Amino acid sequence: MSTFFELPQDADTDETDEVVAPVAPVAAPETESDASLSRYLHQHLADIEALPTYRPRIGVIIPAYNEAESIEDVLRGLLAQTRLPDEIHLIVNNTKDETFALAAPFAGLHKGPKVAKGQKRQRTEVFVHDIGQNPDKKVGALNYGFALIQDADYLLGVDGDTVLAPNAVEKLEQEIVSDTRIGGISAIYSIDDTNLKGLVAKLLIAGQRTQFAAFNMQNMLRGRNMAVLGGQCSIFSMKALRAVMAENHQKTPWVNDSEVEDSLLSLQIKSAGYLTKISAQARADVGGMTTVRSLDGQQVKWNYGAIDLMWPGQRGDTKGQPFHPNLRLRWAENFGMATNIFTRIAFLVLLVFSLSIHAFVFSPIWLIPPVVAILLNVRIAFSMKNRNARDVLFAATGVPAEIYMWLRAGHFVRAWAKFLSRVKVDNWAEQAKAERGSGNSHLMPLIVLAVSFLVLGYTWFQLPVLIQTSILWLGWPALYVVTIAQTVVMLGKLFRRERGYKV
Repeated sequence: MSTFFELPQDADTDETDEVVAPVAPVAAPETESDASLSRYLHQHLADIEALPTYRPRIGVIIPAYNEAESIEDVLRGLLAQTRLPDEIHLIVNNTKDETFALAAPFAGLHKGPKVAKGQKRQRTEVFVHDIGQNPDKKVGALNYGFALIQDADYLLGVDGDTVLAPNAVEKLEQEIVSDTRIGGISAIYSIDDTNLKGLVAKLLIAGQRTQFAAFNMQNMLRGRNMAVLGGQCSIFSMKALRAVMAENHQKTPWVNDSEVEDSLLSLQIKSAGYLTKISAQARADVGGMTTVRSLDGQQVKWNYGAIDLMWPGQRGDTKGQPFHPNLRLRWAENFGMATNIFTRIAFLVLLVFSLSIHAFVFSPIWLIPPVVAILLNVRIAFSMKNRNARDVLFAATGVPAEIYMWLRAGHFVRAWAKFLSRVKVDNWAEQAKAERGSGNSHLMPLIVLAVSFLVLGYTWFQLPVLIQTSILWLGWPALYVVTIAQTVVMLGKLFRRERGYKV
C-alpha cells in the first residue's frame, strides 16, 4: 500500500524563505487484493485462537470406609469445582454402612456449570466401585484407584470425609503444572465447625483447627515445603509416583507396611528428587474427631507412624536416614512435645512439693510463659482465613488450649509407649474401633499420671527434709532453664513474619 508526502521547496529557490509544513500522509485506496489479504490474516488469527490447548488430565481417587455421613457432600463438592476433574473414582472398601448406596446415584457423566456463549461446558464422569473386603484398607483402595487412571497426568487423592472449596482443583492444577519439579501439593486443611453439638465436641474441633493452622503456617514459612502430603486432599504427579515405584522397587505407589502411608510416600517423593509443597490457595475441610476416644485413636496412629519412620533402622526404606528433610520437622515436633510435657509435670510436682514444706515463694516471672503461649495461640487464630469467635476464644482464654495440650501429650506418650513395647498392633483397626465408640485405651495416660503422682507423693513424704530441700534446690533451676528456652522459641514464633499467608 503506497503513501506519499509533499516535500517543502528548496530554501535556495524559495524567495520568501518560508518553511512549508509536511502534508499528512494520505492512504491509497485499498485494492481488492489488499482486502483479501486482510480477511485471510483475520481468519488465520481466528483459527490459531480456536486451536485446542493441551489440558492436563486429572483423575480423582476417593477411598471410602463407612463414610455414609459425608460422602454425598464430598461428591457434590467435586462436581461443583470451577475446574472439573476428568474422572472421579470412588473406591468403597470394607464398608458396613450405606456409603455405596448413597454414592451410586452419582455414577455417570456430569456437566459443569454453564459458561459464556461459544465456550464448551466441562464434563466429568463418576465411577463408584465397591471392592468388598480389602485387607490393605485405605492403601489397597488408593492403589486400586491408581491402576484405573493410568492415562491421567495427575492423581488427586481425596478422603471420603473431605469437602473441597469450589476452586480447590483449579488452584492445585495451576500450581503443580507451573513447575515440573513438583511431585505433589497438599491443600490447606481446616475443619468445618458448624452444626456441632456438645461442649466437648466444640472444644476438640477448636483444638484441631488450631493444630492444623499452626502446622500449615509452619510449612508455609518453610518455603511452602510440605513434609506430609496428607491423604485428605493432595494432588500428585503421575510421573513422580512412577519414579517412586521404580526407585523403591514397588508395584504400587502406596505400601501397606506403614501406619502413615501419606508420610512415607511424601518422603519417597522427596527422595526421588521431586518437591513436596503445600498450596498457597487451595483449601479443603476435613472430617474432625468429636470425641476424646476417636481423637485419641487418630492421633496415636499418626504419632506411632511418624515415630516408625523417624527411628533409624526400623524399616528398610528409612534405614540410615532418620534426618531426612521430611523427617526433621517430625523430630522437632516430638522434641517440642517432650519439652511441653516436662515443663508442665515438673512445675506441678515442684509446686506441690514446695507447698508441702512451706517453701514456695510466688514470683510474677512465672506468668510470662503462659502469657506468651496465649499470645501465640491468638496469633495463630488470626492467621486462619475462616476464623470465627470460637477460634479466638479458644486461644485467648488459655484454659481450653491447655486442656487440649494435655490431651495431645497423652497421645504422644501412648504412641511412644506402643512403639517401644514392640508389640505389633493394627492401629488402623484401633482407630476404627475408637471411632465406633469402643475401647478405653484413651484413659490409660490419665491413669498412669494419677498413679505416678500418688507414688511420687508417698515417696516424697518418706524423705528427710534435707533431701527434700536438695531436690527443690536442683529441680527449680532446671525447670527455669528449660522454661526460658521454651519461651524464647515461642517468642520467635510470635514475632516471625507470616508474609501475608492465611491458613
